Amino acid sequence: MIYSERDLRRAQALDIAQKMCVAARTAPKGKGVDVVECAVVDGDTTEELACTMEAIGQERGHQFFLRDAGCVRRSQCVVLVGARAKAQGLNCARCGFATCRGKPAPVPCEVNAVDVGIALGAAAARAADCRVDTRIMFSAGVAAERLGYLGEDVGQVFAIPVSISSKSPFFDRG
Repeated sequence: MIYSERDLRRAQALDIAQKMCVAARTAPKGKGVDVVECAVVDGDTTEELACTMEAIGQERGHQFFLRDAGCVRRSQCVVLVGARAKAQGLNCARCGFATCRGKPAPVPCEVNAVDVGIALGAAAARAADCRVDTRIMFSAGVAAERLGYLGEDVGQVFAIPVSISSKSPFFDRG
């Protein structure tokens, strides 16, 4: 049997995206408390994500949301990484408030934000090991958060579209 590389791209991208989630999951976490949530979207869900990005871009007047929606459409799948809100009780004041109890609920715990950043770095490194094209996107994360893809209590969501093609859709983006 002969398997064309072109026919294998989607399956390979999903396999790599799953491995990216493993890397994000096993990345170090502040205080050893795991608040990170990960998922992979593809197919119709990717189109829903791109449409939501366009809607947010129109609402906010941010052209980069529209540009990034095109990049998401040219990807085989998208990895999502975010954090469940949980103040870590360190009273570190990095969030801008002296104590965790004094921090308003909508303000994210800085330790959680760092956890998301480390998880994103681990996921991106895994993708780089596999030589696929990716780009960490704030815009797609905002749309995924609005859609509740990682759960209603999950915030600080970022997205990493995964592309296997001759030319990276994330390089010459206009």
